[in-house]
Amino acid sequence: MNLLEQLKTDPRYIEGMKACINCGVCTAICPAAQYYEYDPRMVVNIVQRKQEAELEQLLKSDTIWMCGECLSCKTRCPRENVPAYIIQSLKTLSIKTGYFTESEKGRQQLALVRTIGKHILEDGYCLHIDKIDMDMFPEQGPTWEWVRENIKTLSLAVGANYHGSGSGSLRQIPQESMDELKAIFKQTGGADFFELIENKSEEKAKELGLTFHKGEKDEYFYNVYENKL
Repeated sequence: MNLLEQLKTDPRYIEGMKACINCGVCTAICPAAQYYEYDPRMVVNIVQRKQEAELEQLLKSDTIWMCGECLSCKTRCPRENVPAYIIQSLKTLSIKTGYFTESEKGRQQLALVRTIGKHILEDGYCLHIDKIDMDMFPEQGPTWEWVRENIKTLSLAVGANYHGSGSGSLRQIPQESMDELKAIFKQTGGADFFELIENKSEEKAKELGLTFHKGEKDEYFYNVYENKL
Protein backbone atom coordinates (compact mmCIF):
# COMPACT_ATOMS: atom_id res chain seq x y z
CA MET A 1 0.00 0.00 0.00
CA ASN A 2 1.52 3.34 -1.04
CA LEU A 3 1.57 6.43 1.18
CA LEU A 4 -1.53 8.05 -0.28
CA GLU A 5 -3.54 4.86 0.08
CA GLN A 6 -2.45 4.59 3.71
CA LEU A 7 -3.42 8.22 4.26
CA LYS A 8 -6.88 7.60 2.83
CA THR A 9 -7.59 4.97 5.49
CA ASP A 10 -7.38 7.62 8.23
CA PRO A 11 -10.86 9.00 9.20
CA ARG A 12 -9.31 12.42 9.84
CA TYR A 13 -8.04 12.60 6.27
CA ILE A 14 -11.43 11.52 4.95
CA GLU A 15 -13.21 14.22 6.95
CA GLY A 16 -10.57 16.90 6.43
CA MET A 17 -9.96 16.69 2.69
CA LYS A 18 -12.88 17.95 0.62
CA ALA A 19 -11.87 20.08 -2.36
CA CYS A 20 -9.12 22.59 -1.68
CA ILE A 21 -9.12 25.59 -4.05
CA ASN A 22 -5.79 26.96 -2.76
CA CYS A 23 -7.35 30.20 -1.59
CA GLY A 24 -4.92 30.54 1.32
CA VAL A 25 -7.50 31.45 3.96
CA CYS A 26 -6.16 28.68 6.23
CA THR A 27 -2.68 30.19 6.08
CA ALA A 28 -4.02 33.67 6.75
CA ILE A 29 -5.77 32.53 9.93
CA CYS A 30 -3.07 30.08 11.10
CA PRO A 31 -1.24 31.20 14.30
CA ALA A 32 1.76 28.97 13.50
CA ALA A 33 2.20 30.62 10.09
CA GLN A 34 2.89 33.91 11.89
CA TYR A 35 5.97 32.50 13.60
CA TYR A 36 7.33 29.75 11.35
CA GLU A 37 8.10 29.21 7.70
CA TYR A 38 4.88 27.24 7.60
CA ASP A 39 2.00 27.25 5.13
CA PRO A 40 -0.94 24.84 5.67
CA ARG A 41 -2.20 25.66 2.19
CA MET A 42 0.97 24.22 0.70
CA VAL A 43 0.67 21.08 2.85
CA VAL A 44 -2.82 20.43 1.52
CA ASN A 45 -1.64 21.25 -1.99
CA ILE A 46 1.13 18.64 -1.77
CA VAL A 47 -1.34 16.00 -0.60
CA GLN A 48 -3.75 16.90 -3.41
CA ARG A 49 -1.04 16.43 -6.03
CA LYS A 50 -0.81 12.75 -5.01
CA GLN A 51 2.89 12.46 -5.76
CA GLU A 52 4.50 9.74 -3.64
CA ALA A 53 7.96 11.35 -3.62
CA GLU A 54 6.51 14.67 -2.41
CA LEU A 55 4.46 12.93 0.27
CA GLU A 56 7.51 11.08 1.53
CA GLN A 57 9.50 14.31 1.79
CA LEU A 58 6.60 15.92 3.65
CA LEU A 59 6.49 13.05 6.14
CA LYS A 60 10.24 13.40 6.70
CA SER A 61 10.09 17.17 7.20
CA ASP A 62 9.59 19.48 10.19
CA THR A 63 6.62 21.09 8.42
CA ILE A 64 3.82 18.85 9.68
CA TRP A 65 5.00 19.18 13.28
CA MET A 66 4.61 22.95 13.24
CA CYS A 67 0.82 22.63 13.28
CA GLY A 68 -0.56 23.08 16.81
CA GLU A 69 -3.91 21.57 15.78
CA CYS A 70 -5.86 24.57 17.08
CA LEU A 71 -8.42 24.10 14.26
CA SER A 72 -8.54 27.79 13.37
CA CYS A 73 -8.38 26.61 9.75
CA LYS A 74 -11.60 24.63 10.21
CA THR A 75 -13.54 27.77 11.11
CA ARG A 76 -12.57 29.68 7.96
CA CYS A 77 -12.25 27.31 4.99
CA PRO A 78 -14.91 28.18 2.37
CA ARG A 79 -14.88 24.58 1.08
CA GLU A 80 -15.08 22.95 4.52
CA ASN A 81 -11.62 21.41 4.37
CA VAL A 82 -9.82 20.91 7.67
CA PRO A 83 -6.05 21.19 7.09
CA ALA A 84 -5.40 20.37 10.77
CA TYR A 85 -7.15 17.00 10.37
CA ILE A 86 -5.11 16.27 7.26
CA ILE A 87 -1.94 17.16 9.13
CA GLN A 88 -2.96 14.96 12.06
CA SER A 89 -3.23 12.03 9.66
CA LEU A 90 0.15 12.94 8.16
CA LYS A 91 1.74 12.96 11.62
CA THR A 92 0.31 9.52 12.35
CA LEU A 93 1.58 8.16 9.05
CA SER A 94 4.99 9.71 9.66
CA ILE A 95 5.24 7.82 12.94
CA LYS A 96 3.94 4.55 11.48
CA THR A 97 6.51 4.66 8.69
CA GLY A 98 9.32 5.84 10.95
CA TYR A 99 9.86 8.93 8.78
CA PHE A 100 9.43 11.16 11.84
CA THR A 101 13.01 10.31 12.87
CA GLU A 102 14.32 12.18 9.81
CA SER A 103 13.38 15.65 11.11
CA GLU A 104 14.26 17.64 14.21
CA LYS A 105 10.67 18.24 15.30
CA GLY A 106 9.70 14.70 14.39
CA ARG A 107 12.44 13.18 16.54
CA GLN A 108 11.19 15.26 19.46
CA GLN A 109 8.10 13.03 19.64
CA LEU A 110 10.30 10.71 21.70
CA ALA A 111 10.94 13.51 24.18
CA LEU A 112 7.19 14.09 24.48
CA VAL A 113 6.58 10.40 25.14
CA ARG A 114 9.29 10.24 27.82
CA THR A 115 8.26 13.46 29.55
CA ILE A 116 4.60 14.43 29.18
CA GLY A 117 3.43 10.95 28.16
CA LYS A 118 5.31 9.27 30.98
CA HIS A 119 4.14 11.83 33.55
CA ILE A 120 0.49 11.35 32.57
CA LEU A 121 0.67 7.58 33.01
CA GLU A 122 2.72 7.75 36.23
CA ASP A 123 1.09 10.69 38.04
CA GLY A 124 -2.01 11.69 36.10
CA TYR A 125 -0.50 15.11 35.27
CA CYS A 126 1.09 16.38 32.06
CA LEU A 127 3.81 17.79 34.29
CA HIS A 128 4.01 17.64 38.06
CA ILE A 129 6.15 19.97 40.12
CA ASP A 130 8.05 16.95 41.48
CA LYS A 131 9.29 16.30 37.92
CA ILE A 132 10.51 19.85 37.23
CA ASP A 133 14.26 19.58 37.71
CA MET A 134 16.78 22.13 36.54
CA ASP A 135 18.62 19.70 34.27
CA MET A 136 15.50 19.25 32.14
CA PHE A 137 13.95 22.70 32.59
CA PRO A 138 16.76 25.26 33.12
CA GLU A 139 14.54 27.99 31.70
CA GLN A 140 12.50 27.90 34.94
CA GLY A 141 15.39 29.57 36.72
CA PRO A 142 16.62 29.24 40.32
CA THR A 143 13.25 30.22 41.80
CA TRP A 144 11.90 26.79 40.94
CA GLU A 145 14.53 25.09 43.10
CA TRP A 146 13.30 27.12 46.05
CA VAL A 147 9.66 26.36 45.18
CA ARG A 148 10.35 22.62 45.05
CA GLU A 149 12.21 22.69 48.35
CA ASN A 150 9.34 24.52 50.03
CA ILE A 151 6.37 23.05 48.15
CA LYS A 152 4.64 21.57 51.20
CA THR A 153 4.41 24.95 52.93
CA LEU A 154 3.70 26.86 49.73
CA SER A 155 0.90 24.52 48.67
CA LEU A 156 -0.96 25.25 51.89
CA ALA A 157 -0.49 28.99 51.40
CA VAL A 158 -2.02 28.96 47.92
CA GLY A 159 -4.79 26.45 48.64
CA ALA A 160 -3.25 23.51 46.79
CA ASN A 161 -3.37 19.91 48.03
CA TYR A 162 0.13 18.57 47.49
CA HIS A 163 -0.05 14.74 47.46
CA GLY A 164 -3.23 14.95 49.51
CA SER A 165 -6.47 13.07 48.99
CA GLY A 166 -9.69 14.67 47.77
CA SER A 167 -9.79 17.76 45.57
CA GLY A 168 -7.29 20.49 44.85
CA SER A 169 -4.31 21.03 42.56
CA LEU A 170 -1.29 18.75 42.98
CA ARG A 171 -3.53 16.19 44.74
CA GLN A 172 -2.75 12.48 44.62
CA ILE A 173 -4.77 10.97 41.77
CA PRO A 174 -6.72 7.91 43.03
CA GLN A 175 -5.46 4.54 41.82
CA GLU A 176 -8.86 3.79 40.30
CA SER A 177 -8.55 6.87 38.09
CA MET A 178 -4.96 5.99 37.15
CA ASP A 179 -6.04 2.46 36.16
CA GLU A 180 -8.83 3.92 34.04
CA LEU A 181 -6.42 6.36 32.38
CA LYS A 182 -4.02 3.55 31.48
CA ALA A 183 -6.93 1.49 30.14
CA ILE A 184 -7.95 4.40 27.89
CA PHE A 185 -4.42 4.64 26.50
CA LYS A 186 -4.40 0.90 25.87
CA GLN A 187 -7.84 0.67 24.26
CA THR A 188 -7.34 3.70 22.00
CA GLY A 189 -3.92 2.54 20.80
CA GLY A 190 -2.04 5.30 22.59
CA ALA A 191 0.17 2.83 24.48
CA ASP A 192 1.02 1.02 21.23
CA PHE A 193 1.85 4.36 19.62
CA PHE A 194 4.24 5.22 22.45
CA GLU A 195 5.92 1.85 21.93
CA LEU A 196 6.15 2.44 18.18
CA ILE A 197 7.84 5.81 18.73
CA GLU A 198 10.34 4.12 21.05
CA ASN A 199 11.06 1.33 18.55
CA LYS A 200 11.52 3.60 15.55
CA SER A 201 13.68 5.96 17.61
CA GLU A 202 15.84 3.02 18.67
CA GLU A 203 16.44 2.20 15.01
CA LYS A 204 17.53 5.79 14.40
CA ALA A 205 19.79 5.76 17.44
CA LYS A 206 21.56 2.64 16.16
CA GLU A 207 21.99 4.31 12.77
CA LEU A 208 23.63 7.30 14.47
CA GLY A 209 25.70 5.19 16.85
CA LEU A 210 24.07 6.62 19.99
CA THR A 211 23.12 4.71 23.13
CA PHE A 212 19.42 3.97 23.55
CA HIS A 213 17.53 2.49 26.50
CA LYS A 214 13.75 2.36 26.25
CA GLY A 215 11.99 4.77 28.56
CA GLU A 216 15.21 6.24 29.92
CA LYS A 217 17.09 9.49 29.43
CA ASP A 218 19.87 8.07 27.30
CA GLU A 219 22.37 9.58 24.86
CA TYR A 220 19.90 9.65 21.97
CA PHE A 221 17.22 11.26 24.15
CA TYR A 222 19.48 14.12 25.25
CA ASN A 223 20.63 14.74 21.68
CA VAL A 224 17.00 14.95 20.60
CA TYR A 225 15.95 17.06 23.60
CA GLU A 226 18.79 19.54 23.10
CA ASN A 227 18.48 19.65 19.27
CA LYS A 228 22.01 18.36 18.69
CA LEU A 229 21.20 16.01 15.83
